[in-house]
Amino acid sequence: MTESRAETPSIAAPSQSRVWLALGSLYWIWGSTYLAIRVALDGFPPLTLAALRFLIAGVLLLAWQRLRGAPMPTRQQWGASAIVGALLVGANTLVTIAELSVSSGLTAVAVGSVPLWIGVVSGLFGKWPARSEWLGLAVGFCGVALLNLGSGMRGAPLGAAMLLLSPLCWAFGSILSHRLRMPEGLTGTGALMLCGGLMDVVLAVVRGEHLTQAPSGRALIGLAWLVFAGSVVGYSAYTFLITRIRPTLATSYAYVNPVVAMALGALFLHEPISASALVAMGFILSGVALLARAKVTH
Repeated sequence: MTESRAETPSIAAPSQSRVWLALGSLYWIWGSTYLAIRVALDGFPPLTLAALRFLIAGVLLLAWQRLRGAPMPTRQQWGASAIVGALLVGANTLVTIAELSVSSGLTAVAVGSVPLWIGVVSGLFGKWPARSEWLGLAVGFCGVALLNLGSGMRGAPLGAAMLLLSPLCWAFGSILSHRLRMPEGLTGTGALMLCGGLMDVVLAVVRGEHLTQAPSGRALIGLAWLVFAGSVVGYSAYTFLITRIRPTLATSYAYVNPVVAMALGALFLHEPISASALVAMGFILSGVALLARAKVTH
């Protein structure tokens, strides 16, 4: 690419069916990754887990693109991928660290603030959400807040700090992925994951992480789900959405993910779920519906 994404001609509007298929993937697959992280942490240290997840996914995507004849990133595009990868992969790495001390459902609730931060960061770059989007954000955030009633981060100051920083990193990474000279399509997705995975390798080495024993089959299944579903499918869908529809709708998954994560946590990890969560689900899905009424394409 010779121009930044902010300066290139508009990308053709995607079909509604492709948009909702990609959104559905993020709603359910990324909702399940909180459970997968918790399971995989039984066999891997957090930074090592994040490094393996994104290195494998990044290599697979770039190899696939190479086989299809797609050009590899230029030096400038690798630089942009390193910045965006550090932010997006870094956000997920912070979530992985947080789940050492915070339940998977509560982690998803905390990450539910992403659309609000996206709206603020978009405004800092000159694109404030529309009035109808602010209403959707407010209703959705009420649902996220209701899910969090009666719970907290007691005894988990590190987890709380990670979950405060993670949505900010994700918001800036999402906006910059649309503005910097990133590689196109899956090449860009693979490049940012490879760069972010290498960052995690360095951090894991600095922290002195190492495996004390062979990971269990359960932990390996969790890692495989994070690589193939959470990263290859999920990030590809997110990259497709964030470059074609308004950021607030692209990040509406953050309102649905807590519902999915809490349900799976209760089913498989026996994490408690309150009756108020059912009421909160109505607020969350209403917020998503209000976001969807806004203009889909930029």
